[in-house]
Amino acid sequence: MGPKGPSVGGAKPPSRVTPALRFGRGAGKVSAMIDLFTLIPPADLLAFLAAGIVLNLTPGADVVFATASGIAGGPRVGAVAGLGVGFGGLFHVGLAVLGVSTLIATLPMALIVLKLVGAGYLLWLAWVSWNAGTEAPARGEGRALAALWRGFLTNALNPKVALFVLAFLPQFTDAARGPVWMQIAILGALFTLTGTAITCAYGALAGFAGQGLAQRMGLMNRLAAVMLGALALRMIWE
Repeated sequence: MGPKGPSVGGAKPPSRVTPALRFGRGAGKVSAMIDLFTLIPPADLLAFLAAGIVLNLTPGADVVFATASGIAGGPRVGAVAGLGVGFGGLFHVGLAVLGVSTLIATLPMALIVLKLVGAGYLLWLAWVSWNAGTEAPARGEGRALAALWRGFLTNALNPKVALFVLAFLPQFTDAARGPVWMQIAILGALFTLTGTAITCAYGALAGFAGQGLAQRMGLMNRLAAVMLGALALRMIWE
């Protein structure tokens, strides 16, 4: 028989995934895991995760904000607010990796300005919640997106988060194991992942509790306002 002609329409025959190729892909994944454990030994990684979970379970500014959002808007809003807080955490991790947080930490005036802007934003949210009235909050994508954005801004404008990232993450890094910026990026992503899950849970639980008092929405809005106002004063004081 003669040589085969070109396929119809110039289409290439489907490629086959050979056992060797599958093995190569699997070996690549294993190699990536080995590289991760070379940067951060398993014992150090477990210690970091345990410390991070304990810290995230302790109610802080992120939990207070998500809880207040859940009380005022319901479980979905509370959970989405926690997700926004997580994005704010990733923002600070990114700044730390790029070295921007270190620069800000050396400028006291920048920290003061950032603190005042963040506290002012929280006070504005408290004022809005206090004057929200007694009607049940509107549902829909718009309210969820607003909660996401507010959660991000609340965390991104909190200088304590930037300072915490600079103080906590480097304790688990070692320049002898590889690039420190990569270790900070990995640790920061893991810390933010666990923290976001916990904060979302706090927000959702507060939302379910608030639903039981939906007939007293005015009281729920005032309670959320007090929590946000107290959070703003705490940010200024500390």
